[in-house]
Amino acid sequence: MTTASSPARPLPGSPEARSSFFQARLASALGVLPLAVWTIVHLWHNLSAYQGADAWQHDVTEYPHPIAQAVTGIVVLLPIAIHTVWGIGRLATSRPNNLRYGFYNNLKYLLQRLSAIAIALFLGAHIWLAMLRPRLVEGHAEAFADIAQEMHFHGPTLITYILAPLAVAYHLAGGCQQFLMTWGAVSSQRALRRLEAATIVLFLAILGMAWAVVYALWAAGGPAPQ
Repeated sequence: MTTASSPARPLPGSPEARSSFFQARLASALGVLPLAVWTIVHLWHNLSAYQGADAWQHDVTEYPHPIAQAVTGIVVLLPIAIHTVWGIGRLATSRPNNLRYGFYNNLKYLLQRLSAIAIALFLGAHIWLAMLRPRLVEGHAEAFADIAQEMHFHGPTLITYILAPLAVAYHLAGGCQQFLMTWGAVSSQRALRRLEAATIVLFLAILGMAWAVVYALWAAGGPAPQ
């Protein structure tokens, strides 16, 4: 089944084919192993918003040591940069063919690419506004009260944080599915059907965690109960 129109593929066994094979698996590993785990851990920490400002501030913005903060940044940002560069290359050399082939896998391919673009834009803004700007410009980590009030009273912020998790959850769930298929962990038709169901469950789980965080922050930013 054809899922994208692309330039002529290199001959099997050629150096170009081996390089493409290795790059695809490396990019898949970088997109799943550190980033998916970090995203789930990050969302889990943000759920401490239900316990109040102090708990959220401790779990999300504080690090036991500056070295730990630097290592975390490298472990997260470097794979993101590599995966993004690889993804831009894929976008430049392949196109979805949904208009010609109305297959389910082609729709998934298109949504995976669109979600990647949305995530790149969201992460750029999120990393700057939530992590870098408060520390570099204001001299402190992002304050719970600031993000809670923005979520409650600034419509564009709320809409962004409602829509962005859709892209993140879809892309990560699809990336995990592609990772297992690319590395040959799943191959039979029965296993592929089970993997499809597990992918949907993972998508809903990540989306549910993210929207739970958004609701907690939105609720905390409202007027204090009388």
